[in-house]
Amino acid sequence: MATIKKPRLKDVSALRRFLSLVSVTLFGVFMLVFLLGTNSGSRLFVSDEIDEYLTYSYNRSYINKKLNLPKQSELSIKLEKLNQMPPRNRDLYPKLSKDHVTIVLYVHNRPQYLKVVVESLSRVVGISETLLIVSHDGYFEEMNKIVESIRFCQVKQIFAPYSPHVFPNSFPGISPRDCKDKEDAAKKHCEGTPDQYGNHRSPKIVSLKHHWWWMMNTVWDGLMETQGHSGHILFIEEDHYIYPNAYRNLQKLIKLKPKKCPDCYAVNLAPCDVNSRGEGWDCLIAERMGNVGYAFNQTVWRKIHKKAREFCSFDEYNWDITMWTKVYPSFGGPVYTLRGPRTSAVHFGKCGLHQGQGEKNACIDNGVVRFDVDNQDKVANIKPEWEVRFAEHQPGYKAGFKGWGGWGDERDRQLCLNFAQMYLLENTATSS
Repeated sequence: MATIKKPRLKDVSALRRFLSLVSVTLFGVFMLVFLLGTNSGSRLFVSDEIDEYLTYSYNRSYINKKLNLPKQSELSIKLEKLNQMPPRNRDLYPKLSKDHVTIVLYVHNRPQYLKVVVESLSRVVGISETLLIVSHDGYFEEMNKIVESIRFCQVKQIFAPYSPHVFPNSFPGISPRDCKDKEDAAKKHCEGTPDQYGNHRSPKIVSLKHHWWWMMNTVWDGLMETQGHSGHILFIEEDHYIYPNAYRNLQKLIKLKPKKCPDCYAVNLAPCDVNSRGEGWDCLIAERMGNVGYAFNQTVWRKIHKKAREFCSFDEYNWDITMWTKVYPSFGGPVYTLRGPRTSAVHFGKCGLHQGQGEKNACIDNGVVRFDVDNQDKVANIKPEWEVRFAEHQPGYKAGFKGWGGWGDERDRQLCLNFAQMYLLENTATSS
């Protein structure tokens, strides 16, 4: 019996060593997958290993000096590195559909609102086929956690590294030397250029326009996932409730546009009148581009990008009003968008952007948003045989409208122009 037990003990010992080696190997593979961000949430305070990985492809010093961009803080640099992380959930959804339409959701700091739009997106038919890019105006932990919880599609997060919210003590945030309200710069020895109404900049207000413009330039020209993308990209905001049929309707509109409305610049999921739920007609509608659920392609973006100076110099802090009154009219003709007769997205925000950021004042009835989603809102309800009805006498700002102000500081205008140039310079520097 003794001669039999001895080799068995050796076998057990060898087996233990083998299992230990396998465990170490599997742990190493798991950590590698984690570090590469294949299925993990992107943390703000990333480990040294991830920092080292990101530094390999991060070199913006040339661009920063060339454009004289604001000196970046540690937080700003870290956010810019996080923007290079690959999408999450690729293990759950390895391949995107060939005809997928990338969705960009741009958010600020209203967690109650974001929970609603994320919940609505989770019910959208076909959402698992596409990539969702979430663009953050700065970094807010609760907003980040909500996005990291998404499991219904591939998700990529990007953070505006020059958001005023990221610079608490210097431009583009609040600088100690900044003029306030209607102070006289010469008398107060403060810094800043007032708007046309004599008011000096408010970082919280200018962040709206800065974020939208930075996001557009980044999505179209600065991301590996979308750079050179020829198809349409859909843009939605954190206070847009998306119906289950939105994605399928969007795909149908994009296919119909070249034939039904070749002069249309975009497609829309909702009427330009945010209070309208649609006419219910048996036809498609071509009207002014709305700001709820709009999608356009690279060709249209290039036309918009060429108007960077018009966009950046207009004394109006709202990006959409700037587009309607300054950019689109400069195209030389009507700028139409194509949509269905029944909305597939709804604006549910009850108050301004910088309100409703807490639990008690979320601008949502009892903290809940409820919409009646009929059966026809659950499936695609746009028919290819429909004709197009062009909206006439559309409401809008009259010629000569000078803007509501809030965008008079020359520093904001220059930063805006820099956003339009940074990726073009980066690509030139990389190729050379």
